[in-house]
Amino acid sequence: MGAKTALLAYADGDVVPALKAAGEPQAERTAELVARLFPGRRTELTQGGVLGESTYPPEGITYAAGFPGVDLVCDRRLMFDRPSELPAHLLEAAAGRRVIAHAMHSVSDWLAFAVWEEGRLRRSLSLSPDGGIAENIGDPFPFEAPYWAGERPVETDPEWDEEPYPLPFHPLELGNEALRALFGFPLEGRPSPEGVDPDEIPLLGFGLTDRGPSGRAH
Repeated sequence: MGAKTALLAYADGDVVPALKAAGEPQAERTAELVARLFPGRRTELTQGGVLGESTYPPEGITYAAGFPGVDLVCDRRLMFDRPSELPAHLLEAAAGRRVIAHAMHSVSDWLAFAVWEEGRLRRSLSLSPDGGIAENIGDPFPFEAPYWAGERPVETDPEWDEEPYPLPFHPLELGNEALRALFGFPLEGRPSPEGVDPDEIPLLGFGLTDRGPSGRAH
């Protein structure tokens, strides 16, 4: 598994139909969103990408898109060990809309995701095999049920004398299922015929630099 995400969405409702009808990003709306989420930084347009290849941008790069019904932002600075501690200005930018955060990293098998509705945290989960369950707030979503029920265990090979996996499931497997349920696509695994094609969702690219005391970028 090599899937990595650093994804934040603001949505009027269900993200999936909004993405399926996305079209081209609204440039002004997208630039305003990036400036609001990363205050004090100078933003400069750079090469964009598509969602399927841009969920984990290089350092210093932000991919984003504003569409009718949903805004997406991909940036490593949006990854938090405890999603419930998402900075206040990121939540305030929702203005009452639904907020979805999704972060995972294949090197450490770490997954974190959270959903806020009308400003209230509905669900937050963060876990990894080394760190265990760092956060588990709210009722699990239906797509989580088979994982917590022990129906998706990590298989080990007794001939290799492997230790049992320290979690009841692999975080990245749940992470991809969370992507499918919340955004309409997995990065790994079989896509749903009625789902979103992430390679058809264009994102704009932004380079962000800090401003010094004089207001100049550095």
